[in-house]
Amino acid sequence: MKDRVEKLRRFLDQEKMDGYLIGNEINIQYFTGFLGGTRLLVPKEGACTLYVPTVNYEAAKEYVRNVEMESIRIGEDVNNKVASQMKRLGFGLIGFDSMDASTYLKLREVMEDAELKPASKLIWSLRRVKDEEEQRCIRKASELTSSGMKRAFEAVKVGLRERELASEIEYAMRRNGSDGTAFDTIVVSGVRSAFPHGGCGDRQIANGDLVVIDIGAKYQGYCSDLTRTIVVGDTSSKQEALYQIVLSAQNKAMRQIKPAVKASIVDAKARDLIQKHGYGEYFVHGLGHGVGLEVHEPPTLKPKSDENLEVGNVLTVEPGVYIPDFGGIRIEDTVLVRKDGYEKLTRAPYSLQV
Repeated sequence: MKDRVEKLRRFLDQEKMDGYLIGNEINIQYFTGFLGGTRLLVPKEGACTLYVPTVNYEAAKEYVRNVEMESIRIGEDVNNKVASQMKRLGFGLIGFDSMDASTYLKLREVMEDAELKPASKLIWSLRRVKDEEEQRCIRKASELTSSGMKRAFEAVKVGLRERELASEIEYAMRRNGSDGTAFDTIVVSGVRSAFPHGGCGDRQIANGDLVVIDIGAKYQGYCSDLTRTIVVGDTSSKQEALYQIVLSAQNKAMRQIKPAVKASIVDAKARDLIQKHGYGEYFVHGLGHGVGLEVHEPPTLKPKSDENLEVGNVLTVEPGVYIPDFGGIRIEDTVLVRKDGYEKLTRAPYSLQV
């Protein structure tokens, strides 16, 4: 965590900033390892200060190191305490990641001789590249996610409700060590499988249904993301053909993944293949997204992305085809960008029929 603060300070020096105020709780977690702080003040030099509500203060003392801590009592305005500290330190130019309008106006009023500058890109320039500790956590999250998919393949059957299958998956991940889910589990079957973010409902899985299962475990705050599409019972020739198209699109895109490659090129490889087979209009989302403390982070694999991949990026590759009144197919894995290409972190069979 200390290394991350020092990297941020190097950016502050480059930008001629006196300090940086972090208000996003996930960004606070990134720098402290603790989820539950309200503000983190990072001066260019000297100790950082973490402002924590009283209800979380004892937990913060247990987990947080290398920062000073201020307890915020019920009814106390954290902005007044932060402003007093920044004035005491003589801050002139202060970067920040995010804050609501009322907080901005309040701080600007109190800090009348200082300038507040939005600078969330400084944080994302760090968070988009995962260090060794982050990679360790995402590997474990991916292992737990894969255990959930293993359970899905074991438990799925005709007559089982979508939400019942989701509960089996989540229990398996929790039992094996997950802190929770990275997002709401998706289990959609039959014509509902054409809804990319369809959640899970009371529909009973029927013989021959396409079933899209999109799951993610969390470990020490870090996420993973994995999707498979299966059919319980008999498959149709159209289902089998579509599955091979989507799987081929994923494989073609993955072969492009390496440092310095444009994210848009990776997306294009999958999109062009699906388009060539006549299903381009049914691929309705980007090919993938970064994964870390949040399940959607930079870089983003999409047609107009101007981002380049870097060693240490963790991202999903998830082509899909969704045909209304028929169903959908999505195949997704979480991968790590390495010097020589990529490493697949999630593991599950590529098998349409179970």
